[in-house]
Amino acid sequence: MLPFVKQIQIATDHARGAASRLSGQEPPRWADDERTFDDLHARIAKTIDHVKSFQREQFEGWENRDVELKFPSVSFRFTGRDYLLNFAVPNFYFHYTTAYLILRHNGVQIGKRDYLG
Repeated sequence: MLPFVKQIQIATDHARGAASRLSGQEPPRWADDERTFDDLHARIAKTIDHVKSFQREQFEGWENRDVELKFPSVSFRFTGRDYLLNFAVPNFYFHYTTAYLILRHNGVQIGKRDYLG
């Protein structure tokens, strides 16, 4: 399992990436240099600000937009709908949930209400 910090970085990457790609833009690249809770809170706030920066019109036709993800050894092609529902959302919740479970495992007193918001 990746460490807590990496779970937050990846979850925010998926939120930032989905908003960007489904609006037809490349996501901005961010350094993964967070080390403290304050750093992570700042990254989460930056992600929320990024997602809120888009206008509704930018997402017109999102479900049929071509999305390609390139990795060093493989690339994936999706329609916007398949990317959102089968890649971005599941990955976001996987890493979000894993971060939550790491906190619980380490004795942080949080429960279902904290997870659900």
